[in-house]
Amino acid sequence: MKEFMLLFRADYGKMQHYKPEDWQAATKKWKDWTDRLIAKGKWVAPGTQLSPNGKIVKSKGVVTDGPYAELKESLLSYCIMRAESLEEAVELSKDCPIFQIDGSVEVRERIGS
Repeated sequence: MKEFMLLFRADYGKMQHYKPEDWQAATKKWKDWTDRLIAKGKWVAPGTQLSPNGKIVKSKGVVTDGPYAELKESLLSYCIMRAESLEEAVELSKDCPIFQIDGSVEVRERIGS
């Protein structure tokens, strides 16, 4: 079985308007989704939510602010799952709660997994 990293992207701006009950509902949906993956033996490792603030380090020591606020989507979080193929990993990601805030999931195979 192969391992895949799922990279979750969405617009941080949409999340800034969440009320406590919105966060509670979203948290439950994420827990339910991960519980389904765990039950299927597909869950390897959780990621963590990433701060919207950071820096971009480029060659020759150039450092800039980032991620960029003008971008619609920023990297929010990640996780690692098991699947037989890229197609299966994509299929398992299709009911991810990130889509409820118009986010996206990038599915990438881990080399050597």
